[in-house]
Amino acid sequence: MSDLITDPVSPTITDTNQVTAFSTTSGPSIQGVSIFPSDNIWNVPIDTLPVDDRSVDYIRTMGGEDQTVKPQFYSGFKNGVPWGIPYNVVSGDQPKVDVSIHYYTESDCGPYPIPENPLIQQDHDYHMLIIDKDNAILYELYKAIQNPDGTWTAGAGAVYDLLSNTLRPICYTSADAAGLPILPGLVKYDEVASGEIRHAIRTTAISTQKAFVWPARHYASDITSPEYPPMGQRFRLKSSFDTSGYPDQAKVIMEAMKKYGVIVADNAGGSWDLSGTPDERWDNEALKTLRDIKGTDFEAVDVSSLMINPDSGQTS
Repeated sequence: MSDLITDPVSPTITDTNQVTAFSTTSGPSIQGVSIFPSDNIWNVPIDTLPVDDRSVDYIRTMGGEDQTVKPQFYSGFKNGVPWGIPYNVVSGDQPKVDVSIHYYTESDCGPYPIPENPLIQQDHDYHMLIIDKDNAILYELYKAIQNPDGTWTAGAGAVYDLLSNTLRPICYTSADAAGLPILPGLVKYDEVASGEIRHAIRTTAISTQKAFVWPARHYASDITSPEYPPMGQRFRLKSSFDTSGYPDQAKVIMEAMKKYGVIVADNAGGSWDLSGTPDERWDNEALKTLRDIKGTDFEAVDVSSLMINPDSGQTS
């Protein structure tokens, strides 16, 4: 079973400069920019790893068969705005601006290369994701809001070197509740159209434990019962789930959930909400067939054997 971290630890004990791990092999990419190395925990298969000892408990507290997969990305609009989490790509010379961040003690305070009229997730989370394509740096903000005077505020912010496996300091949040990056877990149309997703997918749980497991860095709960999943828990769709007969877009996502699994990154809403980018090319009827998958069609996975260093996402 993966090692749970349940108590706050002073972030000053972690020297991230000493655990940086670079790789010459590239992982999934966007416009030629690798989204972390290929040996990063987001990008490695987990289909042969052992089932976690708490799998049955986790599935039950996540709603069991009453909770089904719900893609949170489609073509068209939800409440008048694109449905999904978008991202922005900027050049290395994009001017940076200061951002006033609420959780500044656990955030990277910037400045951030926010372009004019940036794409922002238009719901209560207001996630803003920015890729600096020339320097391979990912910037992510939570609750990113522009004030009438043009200045920016945010709830939290995190900056990632996409060529590195270094995790955030322990117990630091990010733009996500688990202290994880959001971008590497998004389902994107182009990868689905290629026939293969080569990374884990971001998902949610109704309730999580007051704990987190590698590669997560942060919890967001007061529940101490070990029957609830910790932040960062990996799950996979059972190999016995029959994907034949499903539309291509749904089948590619299903097969990715078997091979790479999903990672619990938030505890808002329901369980098994899948994150993806908005795109007019999504076949909404095909995506809706993902709702056939029940929580009981998943199993929790113990990924601890892949860990080399608890402060690095590099895998063995």
